[in-house]
Amino acid sequence: MARTIPELFDGAVAEVPDKTWLRFEDDEFTYAQARERIGRAAAALAERGVGRGDLVFATARNRPDYLFAWLGAVRLGAIYVPSDPRGTDAELGGLAGQVRPKLIVSDGEPAPPVAEALAAVAPVVDVHELFEAEGDAPAAAREDDPAVLIPTSGTTGRSKLVTQTHRAYAMAAEGFPWWMELTPDDRLMTSLPLFHINAPTYSALGSVAARAGLVLLPGFSGSTFIDSARRFGATEFNAIGAMLEILMLQPERPDDADNPLRLCYTGPSPTEERQLEIEERFGLRIVCGYAMSETPYGLIWKHGTRPYGTLGSPRQHPELGHVNDARVMSDGAPVAAGEIGELQLRNPAVMKGYWGMPEETVEVLLPDGWLRTGDLVRDNGDGTYTFIGREKEVIRRRGENVSPAEIEEVLMSHPDVVEAAVVGVPSELTEEEIKGFCVVRDVDLETVRGWAAERLTRFKVPRYLEAVDELPHTPTGRVAKHRLPRERNEREIDFEGARR
Repeated sequence: MARTIPELFDGAVAEVPDKTWLRFEDDEFTYAQARERIGRAAAALAERGVGRGDLVFATARNRPDYLFAWLGAVRLGAIYVPSDPRGTDAELGGLAGQVRPKLIVSDGEPAPPVAEALAAVAPVVDVHELFEAEGDAPAAAREDDPAVLIPTSGTTGRSKLVTQTHRAYAMAAEGFPWWMELTPDDRLMTSLPLFHINAPTYSALGSVAARAGLVLLPGFSGSTFIDSARRFGATEFNAIGAMLEILMLQPERPDDADNPLRLCYTGPSPTEERQLEIEERFGLRIVCGYAMSETPYGLIWKHGTRPYGTLGSPRQHPELGHVNDARVMSDGAPVAAGEIGELQLRNPAVMKGYWGMPEETVEVLLPDGWLRTGDLVRDNGDGTYTFIGREKEVIRRRGENVSPAEIEEVLMSHPDVVEAAVVGVPSELTEEEIKGFCVVRDVDLETVRGWAAERLTRFKVPRYLEAVDELPHTPTGRVAKHRLPRERNEREIDFEGARR
């Protein structure tokens, strides 16, 4: 078993040096060739003064050079800070200024204001320059060293930076092939961003642990995704946010299921009916689970089980055995079976904390090692858990706690509602009112609300509905609810205004 990211990769190189690991557009790299690129990056960074404990900031595009730069940096024991390359000068400059890195790795693509904002913080090196000369560097990382700082919120102010260790990444890499029943013959395809945790841990390092192949896509495109799987022979991919629904919105083709894909990992879980529809259309099997930047060891469906609609059970390690515990808490006590509370997790892959934010850290990391996830789940009483919604997203309406996720599921169950998002908006009474934003096809909002009223308790039915052409999304495909307007406007319909 590996304890650091370099140990994990070097172990694969020793076993299968000539096997093709990475495929990107027209480029291919064997494990040995990738290791050589990683060594060059490490040596180049070391020549520029980067060492163990230093921070390296990167505009992490989905390209091989950025993947190699990350693996080179952590080989030195440096701490990698990946950022969304599409950020503005205020966002990227603000984040870089917050962490004060030793070096910034970028390229020629950022607009001049962004490039200037970064250069004002620290020296900038073009990512391609890291591979101009031959070289290597010894691995200096230790298992409890920070490997990555993962931004989890807006970067114009002080971003929460999840401090994740080598141990967490190595354990997630070793676990993912076992959880998904992958073999060395599989090819894991990812379009998810390299500046988050899913693609680097589960897909990139998971493929290394399995001695399998990796397909890296520049980004997600619903119209070309399945064709990319065919082109590269991909057998597995990870989907989050609206990815599966976007795939289902593509025009149906008679050969949709004629592809090499056999597995998909996603979460939260779709309904049983919807999951079976997706599986039948694309000819694959979906495994559902739950994790977060604060710990890649969350929940997942156990082998041989299909607990539809649930997030599964605590993930364990293939060789270490039981390493992960889950509990559901409300008002400081465990809930009974069938009740709802906050999911809490305890395992060796929990983050060290939020970088430079001790107060925010103690809010979520309890003294006895439990991580407060901030997610509400139902304890099903059989070792599985069902996602209800984010604790902070709960809407308090007329003395009742309302889960936006529950309402969104009902709205999107209408055949002509493509996507929906529900938020709390100010009320002229007390607490909040419920507003739904809907991307619709050939249906009016009155019909949509009637559909919801037939399926929800009255206090859960949205007072306001607004039709939109599209919803804003984060880079990982989740709806960016903070960008939805809360103020009244002429486009929305107030279904209760006449009675007030």
